[in-house]
Amino acid sequence: RLTARWAPDEESSKFQRLVVERQGKGFVTRMETGDLVSNQRLAGGIIQSSLFAATDASNIPDAVASQLAEVFNGKIDFRRSLRKNDRFTLVYETLEADGEPLRSGRLLSAEFNNNGSVHQAMWFQEPGTKGAYYGLDGSSLERSYLSAQLAFSRVSSGFAMRFHPIQKTWRAHAGTDFAAPTGTTVRTVADGVVEFSGVQNGYGNVIFVKHPDNNVTVYAHLSRIDVRKGASVAQGSTIGAVGSTGWATGPHLHFEVRVNGKAQDPMTIIGQAQAARPVSAASRASFNRQAAQMRLALESAQQTLASAE
Repeated sequence: RLTARWAPDEESSKFQRLVVERQGKGFVTRMETGDLVSNQRLAGGIIQSSLFAATDASNIPDAVASQLAEVFNGKIDFRRSLRKNDRFTLVYETLEADGEPLRSGRLLSAEFNNNGSVHQAMWFQEPGTKGAYYGLDGSSLERSYLSAQLAFSRVSSGFAMRFHPIQKTWRAHAGTDFAAPTGTTVRTVADGVVEFSGVQNGYGNVIFVKHPDNNVTVYAHLSRIDVRKGASVAQGSTIGAVGSTGWATGPHLHFEVRVNGKAQDPMTIIGQAQAARPVSAASRASFNRQAAQMRLALESAQQTLASAE
């Protein structure tokens, strides 16, 4: 008898099971459908070179590693601030078929010790909300502006004077460039409405998004535009992809924040972004119970990590 299992897509709560069995002198096959079962796994790692090298060494799925970086991106600069022997522990969801993990689910809680500073996070969903990450003290980790426009990126130039590679002159660089492969997903950093979507001068393919605080963010040199003028976009929505259109010598995202029509240092504006509301008083008791469970799970993961050293 041979059995193979797979999930048809990432959103499905079902899985497919193919069974091949001997019957007499031949074989028969049948297809079955089953429910995926949610389970929890503990894991941890120690930084030797990079976050993703550490998660690979601990057999942590890429999707979970990406969520870990996303959750703490406002607290930790994963490009420049990691130190050797920094460590992390986490609890994440696995979706299983007949006890066999088919794919990973949501990061449920995590603790990251970065250069002596400890950062904690936990997923919690209040009734009537879409759910979010909070510190174990109930403070929100969500902010009005995301600090990462790309899932994976490295800053190639900051907000400063630079030698323009096309015009061969010194000029103010009114934004920040994020080098990334062509096709890398570009996300809007906050809720807003698309003010412009199309081709504009040296920007090439560019999108302007106006936000509730009247600031405007700019996403330029795109290889693809996925939204139209007038469309409402939510924080983290995909709006396009990295490219090298316009005045660009290589694939990258040029990102700007304009305040009252004037370009400001994007990293400063984002750094000053307001945090979302903490857990409400009505949900505090439920949150505290879940946080206590997650503390125990993270402590168990820390003990497992320590014993493996």
